[in-house]
Amino acid sequence: MSDFFQNGAITTIPKLGDRSIDDMEKELLKLSKRRNMVLILPALYSEFETPAMQKIVKELKEVHYLYRIVVGLDEATQEEFEKVKTFMSVLPTKVDVIWNDGPRVKALKKELAKAGFQSTDIRGKGLNVWMMLGYILSDQDAYAIAVHDCDIVNYSREIPARLLYPIIHPGFDFEFNKGYYARVTDKVHGRATRLFYTPLLKSLERIFGQNRYLDYMGSFRYALSGEFAFIRSLARGIRISPTWGLEVSTLSEVYRNTSKKRICQSEIMSTYEHKHQDLGEKAAGGVSKMTKEIAETIFRIMSQMGVTFSHAKFNALLTTYFEEAQRAIAQYSVISEVNGLHYDRQKELVAIREFTQSLRVANEEFNKDPMGVPLLSAWTAVRSVLPNFTYQFNEAVRLDNA
Repeated sequence: MSDFFQNGAITTIPKLGDRSIDDMEKELLKLSKRRNMVLILPALYSEFETPAMQKIVKELKEVHYLYRIVVGLDEATQEEFEKVKTFMSVLPTKVDVIWNDGPRVKALKKELAKAGFQSTDIRGKGLNVWMMLGYILSDQDAYAIAVHDCDIVNYSREIPARLLYPIIHPGFDFEFNKGYYARVTDKVHGRATRLFYTPLLKSLERIFGQNRYLDYMGSFRYALSGEFAFIRSLARGIRISPTWGLEVSTLSEVYRNTSKKRICQSEIMSTYEHKHQDLGEKAAGGVSKMTKEIAETIFRIMSQMGVTFSHAKFNALLTTYFEEAQRAIAQYSVISEVNGLHYDRQKELVAIREFTQSLRVANEEFNKDPMGVPLLSAWTAVRSVLPNFTYQFNEAVRLDNA
């Protein structure tokens, strides 16, 4: 059972007691009469050929409180797009599939680039989520939006319910909810969070001193999870990273756009299992590339707050990170031993050496170009420059789905 201990800058909502998902869904169904809930799903076509996606659709068949579901489909031919539409048509909720590789959506992306909006050509989850947000934000009847990945092997309909409930309930005052869970099977997973993100935040605090931003970022139990939900009015002003910095940039934008008392995190399931990334090498792929882009995102955000990353400071950060990461290895070794889990200390050491290299590369690239890959603009900015764009986007998706 989870604990109810509260620490950090935001409210933590753990799973306690024995409230059934059926009971929570009954209440969500009543609340849906007043506040419409949308689920957006970023997906590659290849994920529709996996058991995970079969499980997700099977669970969503039992969900009746959602107003709409939007699927952002990447890397799909027209034939595959048609298959996905048929596959999703069994759900009781209206489903719109955005064919990101279709001629209509491609033409709209060119229009965005022509108008000066940057990073719209960088393929990946970040751009996919951003496009889905732009599409659904044009619907003024949508109140709350939840996002989750499509590779969750042990998916349960409890995920969207626990993401949406805290920001939908009229007795609460939350605008953003981040999902968290344990990443455990016969061993502990989540290397990027355990061995990179958390030690990096601790190291930054040791080198640059305490600040509210680092305290906030360190309050999330699983900051790199792909599951979160926010209300429409907050989503309109959020910028998004098109790179692996998506989760970190989203948390940072939420920090910038609302009060910490309106931010919470919820335990959305006890354990979470999905496909695992390869470690990669030299920040060129896999988890190694992910950690490099996470570090670059954090460097830029702190730089925007007035923090200076000098050569001497970075050298201190590098050695401090390595020390913190080794300490994390010792901690997880104890946790694994006590709980009878498999733990390969040598592989963990290889990982932190690779992450140290990622940190070096991130610093080099940040110094070379402090601006880096621009964030995708808030949709309020897009609409101010291209007031008719969302209507054109809606029409393109309507025609694709006809």
